[in-house]
Amino acid sequence: MIIYRSITKIGFCDIMKILQTLSRLYINDLNSALEFYEELLGSPAAMRFKIPQIGLELVQVGNILLIAGSDEALKPFKSTQATFLVDSLDEFKAYLEEKGAEIIRGPNKVPTGRNMTVKHPDGAVIEYVEHSKNR
Repeated sequence: MIIYRSITKIGFCDIMKILQTLSRLYINDLNSALEFYEELLGSPAAMRFKIPQIGLELVQVGNILLIAGSDEALKPFKSTQATFLVDSLDEFKAYLEEKGAEIIRGPNKVPTGRNMTVKHPDGAVIEYVEHSKNR
């Protein structure tokens, strides 16, 4: 017996877009790490900012996000496996909730725009970031 099934859409998002995926590295000493990764990747830091209220400093070099702070400051964020830069945080939030994902934190305002941390149905923890239009 052959069963035919009509497939009109196979999980691709027609409207929402992941613009870039950043690998996250958690470090204690930003200055020595920054020089190393700029040389390794042959690229200068694209952005750098501090979040003093939680004791972190972040730098993007190529497709790597360096997240620096004390072990205590980093602890709540180490379970996050990657950062997805997206075009619409609100659309991704609605889509992810519909698919059974759990919003762990956010959406929150951050120095670059807005973010949220999401636990996917498979257990992966991903940060979603929408940069401000005026960046």
